[in-house]
Amino acid sequence: MCTSIVSNRDKTIVGWNLDILDMEYRVRPTAEGVYIEIDDPTEGWLPLFGANRRGDFVSMPTCWPFDGRSNPVPEGENLLLLNIDLLLQKKTFSDICRIAREKTVCSVPGVTFQAQLSDKNGNVLQLTPGQGYRFLEKPKYAVMTNFSPFKMDAEQHPWMGWDRYQTAVRMLEEAPDHFGTAECFAVLKATAQTVCPTVVSMVLDVSENTVSWCENREWEHVRQIRL
Repeated sequence: MCTSIVSNRDKTIVGWNLDILDMEYRVRPTAEGVYIEIDDPTEGWLPLFGANRRGDFVSMPTCWPFDGRSNPVPEGENLLLLNIDLLLQKKTFSDICRIAREKTVCSVPGVTFQAQLSDKNGNVLQLTPGQGYRFLEKPKYAVMTNFSPFKMDAEQHPWMGWDRYQTAVRMLEEAPDHFGTAECFAVLKATAQTVCPTVVSMVLDVSENTVSWCENREWEHVRQIRL
């Protein structure tokens, strides 16, 4: 599951709902960023989602249905590793855009992970391995859930999140120019899940350089740090 949104009005605001089942996670705030990490049985804790002090945000929803074109190939770049490098500031947003243009980007075997990445200027890169990429220069808003932006609703799957996508688009289309952290949390609350539960809801306010988050849909218990 998962829902990713970017809004560019009076300020750039990025929101993310992480929806997972049967996986260990933790939120790790540091001076360089706030990372949502997943405990991988082989690699240990991997910082796969979140925001860094440079203003980049990494979100990576699973794409349903699975598309075999995303499986690894010998010359391919691993999307998870690219996202980690962006989040940890080992690569820039421009680096990832260049790699998307020039190279083959793959997911992991049997799972089509995709990404909605953004930078401090509100630019957005939507990347679905095996299908393509789309660069959006400071869009009014951008939304990604669990279906391919290149297929939209052409292929159906129970977890694709078409309803969440429509809800987020409607709320962002109607949002005021002063759309900020509180308004973003309202969108995340409206798109939160319980069957595949929303375990972290996170908001980055780029102009204030603040990251706010709550866990397990406890909307009244929001933490915030300034990077």
